[in-house]
Amino acid sequence: MTKRLLFYWLLSVLLALPALAQIQEPIKFKTEWKQNSDSEAEIIFNATIDKGWHVYSTELEEGGPISASFNIDQIQGAETIGKLTPVGNEINEMDPIFGMKVRYFKDKATFIQKIKITDKNYSIKGYLEYGACNDENCLPPTSVDFSFNGTSTSPATASESKEDITNNADSSSEISMTPLKIASSEKTDYWKPVINELNSFGEHAGEESMSWIYIFLTGLAGGLLALFTPCVWPIIPMTVSFFLKRTKDKKKGIRDAWTYGASIVVIYLTLGLAITLIFGASALNALSTNAVFNILFCLMLLVFAASFFGAFEITLPSKWSNAVDSKAEQTTGLLSIFLMAFTLSLVSFSCTGPIIGFLLVEVSTTGSVIAPAIGMLGFAIALALPFTLFALFPSWLKSMPKSGGWMNVIKVTLGFLELAFALKFLSVADLAYGWRILDRETFLALWIVIFGLLGMYLLGKIKFPHDDDDQKVSVPRFFMALISLSFAIYMIPGLWGAPLKAVSAFAPPMQTQDFNLYKNEVHAKFTDYEAGMEYARMNKKPVMLDFTGYGCVNCRKMELAVWTDQNVSKLLTEDYVLITLYVDDKTKLAEPITVTENGKERTLRTVGDKWSYLQRSKFGANAQPFYVLVDNEGMPLNKSYSYDEDIKLYIDFLETGLKNYKK
Repeated sequence: MTKRLLFYWLLSVLLALPALAQIQEPIKFKTEWKQNSDSEAEIIFNATIDKGWHVYSTELEEGGPISASFNIDQIQGAETIGKLTPVGNEINEMDPIFGMKVRYFKDKATFIQKIKITDKNYSIKGYLEYGACNDENCLPPTSVDFSFNGTSTSPATASESKEDITNNADSSSEISMTPLKIASSEKTDYWKPVINELNSFGEHAGEESMSWIYIFLTGLAGGLLALFTPCVWPIIPMTVSFFLKRTKDKKKGIRDAWTYGASIVVIYLTLGLAITLIFGASALNALSTNAVFNILFCLMLLVFAASFFGAFEITLPSKWSNAVDSKAEQTTGLLSIFLMAFTLSLVSFSCTGPIIGFLLVEVSTTGSVIAPAIGMLGFAIALALPFTLFALFPSWLKSMPKSGGWMNVIKVTLGFLELAFALKFLSVADLAYGWRILDRETFLALWIVIFGLLGMYLLGKIKFPHDDDDQKVSVPRFFMALISLSFAIYMIPGLWGAPLKAVSAFAPPMQTQDFNLYKNEVHAKFTDYEAGMEYARMNKKPVMLDFTGYGCVNCRKMELAVWTDQNVSKLLTEDYVLITLYVDDKTKLAEPITVTENGKERTLRTVGDKWSYLQRSKFGANAQPFYVLVDNEGMPLNKSYSYDEDIKLYIDFLETGLKNYKK
């Protein structure tokens, strides 16, 4: 009986977790009243910020992210001195989406507001408002409420306060805090919580597990490419023959080949884990946006590209491989097989090194702590599998393509690809510093030239040092040239602003485009929830609720990269009623609304507060962008969707909701 009760308790906890998972609290504030003297004090706000998140500083430019601000609801016997002051390691960087420099804090932040006490009895009540984002989501404008009161034995005189005090612009007006009930419209079915119904569709799109699959497949592809290089391919038949001939027992030979393959996996997996241990989780997370690291990555890929083109070879010291090989000959059993696999890793480094380097750079900048290990696992499996398969089926060795010039073609092709991806990392640094030397059209022009030259090389029009003099072009090489040249031509309209969805993940954002003939922006029909829902009911259409913010970077990315797609645009404008709700809209409500949330009273002062409360109370989420499809009763039609620029996934999200609406 006890076990059964424990089972049901655990089941209920697991079922409740999805409802809690979407409410994010990455920022924790502590508020302190510091009495400097009888007539002067400070209100100190100390923030602890989760890894990957940042809190914006004060007084950012108009049209930028949400600034931290000090706001007063009621004040008696005291006045503010100056403005809210940020303290700490403030970062000042160019934001390509907003097109301006923004200031923010990571890890921790402190904001201080000085207070002048002007009467014996004083009281002050208000809130700190701030904005916070990570690489995928932004929080709505969030309030940190405070209330202080006390008695001063020696308050400042009126003349002192006139000389020293400058009222904060954010707190110049007082608001009467009269507890109010939610308006009647908010009691309709439109506001009814549907958290459980939404969670029944599953987790929202763009889960991290999908990125892990992508990383694994990227590693697998890298391993397959390394397999066909001159340093690896010729070794396969020699190694397999060695295992089959070293023992009369065929089963033992096959077992040794399996051990050899497993050793390769262990070696490269250890390399991936070592990257994580050396750099640490926080460092890997910072790589994705750190300009200095991205410049170093760019230079590294340029060196790798030059190596593949034949300018020089990147090799490890020969004494390393000789020492390991000698040790393998002296030992027996599983250790000797492992050392042989290690020798392969060292000998083939001139070909596998650049591929591994690119792979580790690419997956490390995803910010995932275990990404290098997952990438190396995929790479190692692809590299090790042929050794075991050919050991199991020795007759396949007869049908293996012979070594030749085609392997150098693969190396040079990889060199062109490394050159193209080097520009991607340079673009990140360019955007971070605001140099504007690699705007979207410049980036695309360079990619057009790179893939055009790759096509010419594959057709035999360009020769590199290690290429043979054969004038004939094989059929596979011809088709590769066709693909490369077609891709180059495909990118040409992008010079005039075409979206180019195939390269949107690599190219700089559309905002850096100086000349744009393509305008296919989608705008909401409504920015009011109740009005939009009534319109949808009258016209018998489903609704897409777009919880966004003026200061939400990734919201703009979604609108530019996904909504501009022709199919997405058609679905949003013809099949849905799009309601956009800005959670940072500063328009004051006609009357403040007092609500009870998690057992605490909370005051909704602005339109943005109201829509943020709607998102939390109805859908159990508080980060943006947040897209949810509902029917005419406000019930969800599909799982929610967050930041993910996969257009196919977004279309599937919309079409599934439409299909469920028509049932």
